[in-house]
Amino acid sequence: MNVQSALSGLPFMKMHGAGNDFVVIDARSGDDPVTPALARAIGDRHRGVGFDQLAVIRPSENADFTLEFWNSDGSKAGACGNATRCVSDWMMGQLGRDSLSLTTERGTLFARRRADGLVSVNMGAPILDAAGIPVLADPMALPIEGDPVAVGMGNPHCIFFVPDAEAVDLTGIGPRIEHHPLFPERTNVEFASLTAPDHLRMRVWERGAGVTLACGSGTCATAVAACLKGLTGRHVIVDVDGGRLEVDWREDGVWLTGPTAMVFESRLPAAFLARAAETP
Repeated sequence: MNVQSALSGLPFMKMHGAGNDFVVIDARSGDDPVTPALARAIGDRHRGVGFDQLAVIRPSENADFTLEFWNSDGSKAGACGNATRCVSDWMMGQLGRDSLSLTTERGTLFARRRADGLVSVNMGAPILDAAGIPVLADPMALPIEGDPVAVGMGNPHCIFFVPDAEAVDLTGIGPRIEHHPLFPERTNVEFASLTAPDHLRMRVWERGAGVTLACGSGTCATAVAACLKGLTGRHVIVDVDGGRLEVDWREDGVWLTGPTAMVFESRLPAAFLARAAETP
């Protein structure tokens, strides 16, 4: 952590996309201050700020910026679609543009603001091979009760199609599937039901975060799985607990579209940073 941050605190932004909420730290002009302990401290909704994911903006040699993601348990998150959309919206405002490129663990991604104000990001091609997800079984025929499908979007997802997503006990089933031995890196868990042609209702248990109001990469994975199972086409509307998202699986990748919101900007005080640094 640089001297300036230690003395004056650490600036951050709070954003959300369809209720999926994030703390965003702009580390382009200094050292990246985030450690697992600091991520856990900020992510604590009672003693910190609280978030579903923490997004850190860093410089990129090949794009407009780089994004790195953390979960509230202090683990890394390889992808986060709604945070990518939110930060891209803010960055487009900073740059005075309606499109940009960014890099994540998935490589170079592209984002744009539509004429209706919604923000889209190309999350890349879905990962459908077992080793890439990773999962220790055939992704389309997992030996798990409920006949789920595994899809990778830079992070693993296990998708169940059920008659009524509203009736699922997320807190009871989610943790068990997240830690299922078939998923060596754990997994996000989605439950979806078809409510109309090309229209899904989805709820999610996120790896390292628990129940969230939305999950961008999970929405993409669910839309891909629904198409592969013949339930929908490649363009799908998905209602999540926090709002509505749109997925379009095109030749160039899976595009995720939805609303974004800046909640507030603030600063983590030096005393908070010092306590987090002392926490194992």
